[in-house]
Amino acid sequence: MRSRRTVAWGALAIAAVMSLVAGGVSACRKDAGPTAPQGNGMRGMPVEAAHVRVGTVVDEVGAVGSLQANESVVIRSEISGRISEAPFTEGRAVAKGDLLFTLDPAEAAAQVAQIAATMELNRANLDRAKPLLDAQMISPQAFDQLAAKLKESEASLTLAQERLNKATIRAPFGGRVGLRQVSPGDYVQPGHVLVNLEDLTAMKVDFRIPETVMGRVAAGRPVTVRVDAFPGQVFRGAIRAIEPRLDEATRTILVRARVDNPGGQLRPGMFARVAVALGERQDAVLVPEQAVVPMGDEAFVFRVVDGKAAMVKVVIGRRKDGEAEVVSGLGPADVVVTGGQTKIRDGAPVMVIGPAPGAPSSPPAKG
Repeated sequence: MRSRRTVAWGALAIAAVMSLVAGGVSACRKDAGPTAPQGNGMRGMPVEAAHVRVGTVVDEVGAVGSLQANESVVIRSEISGRISEAPFTEGRAVAKGDLLFTLDPAEAAAQVAQIAATMELNRANLDRAKPLLDAQMISPQAFDQLAAKLKESEASLTLAQERLNKATIRAPFGGRVGLRQVSPGDYVQPGHVLVNLEDLTAMKVDFRIPETVMGRVAAGRPVTVRVDAFPGQVFRGAIRAIEPRLDEATRTILVRARVDNPGGQLRPGMFARVAVALGERQDAVLVPEQAVVPMGDEAFVFRVVDGKAAMVKVVIGRRKDGEAEVVSGLGPADVVVTGGQTKIRDGAPVMVIGPAPGAPSSPPAKG
């Protein structure tokens, strides 16, 4: 009898404890508020998104080339002689007409004096022969020979004077001289290299472009040049001339552009990356490159429409600086998914955690 009463009291105690536990759990749920929705479709997949940007896209073609000085010459000796003077400073700028070298002029000056004396004698002989010719005391042939000797001596004097002038070597244009290859006292022969002279006020760059764009390239078209020596710096110029003949092996055409070099940073021989502007498109639709989802030969983006992802096929144009131009498929007011595309599908609910769908974070800028 006692065992039955003990079991009954135990059952009542367990029931009371369970009732208290149930009441506590209910109170906890009441204090915590309503439960979060369960199941797909109630809450969207978190994704990052951004507004489509409207800007200007510049069509351009890229090429590589080498920089050349605007004017470049190797100063050489035209006559033989001994260097007597080299008054310039290596690596410094010189003006047009500045003295660079002087060869010993003694020999050339002596030849000029000798030929000048001979010319004066021939002129005197010709003057004395004129009255004799009028008096028929000499033949016309003898008179002509005297006249020819005078002309010959005059030509010889001009040649000797020119040789004397070449003993003085001056800068043919303003620029910067290089390192001297000779010193005062050296004996040089015709053609001997003396020094280089470079005009660095502007640079020329030769590069090749494919024949497919040659119809859009003309003299005066702007170009930009970048060099490894100055990363991040852009040098601007314009096309100066175009070779009329194409290279049959590569089907490319040679183009020469002129780039300003006011600071003298660019030097001949530098490797250059050239971009030729072919045209501009205003009000181009631009999206971050990470928003583009490639699938085979096609490209897609996910638009955010009423809290859902809409997969849209797009045509991509230019890509530059982390942005891609969308030629067709998007409008200026669209919001596109930039992160989390691999976790969603067409029509899936999404929850934007990026800056969108508010107003664009920055005004449209030039692309």
